[in-house]
Amino acid sequence: MRYFKLLMSRMFNLKQLKEKEENIMARKTLSKKVKVLNLLSKGEPVSWKVLRSRFDLTSPRAMIDQLRSEGNMVYINKTDKGTSYRLGTPTKSIIAAGIRKLYGPFKYAYSA
Repeated sequence: MRYFKLLMSRMFNLKQLKEKEENIMARKTLSKKVKVLNLLSKGEPVSWKVLRSRFDLTSPRAMIDQLRSEGNMVYINKTDKGTSYRLGTPTKSIIAAGIRKLYGPFKYAYSA
């Protein structure tokens, strides 16, 4: 009887280990959009070529436009070296223009 209990307990422990191995969850991979946003949020300008090569984007501009449509303020800087993007905060004049567009030409706390 003692041997039987020992045998059963070992079998039960093995079964528990197998269940634990099956339930191990991996970390989810980040989407390209989140990776680009994380890179931009570091504060340094990111060039068009870096976005195209590092994240395998066929059109980095489309990704930037998608981030903008979600409410992120992404600035585009065009120089002789190429196009670069950076994440920033909107100025008061941009906020005022948005308020005027939404609510009309009334006077609010923000003025351009």
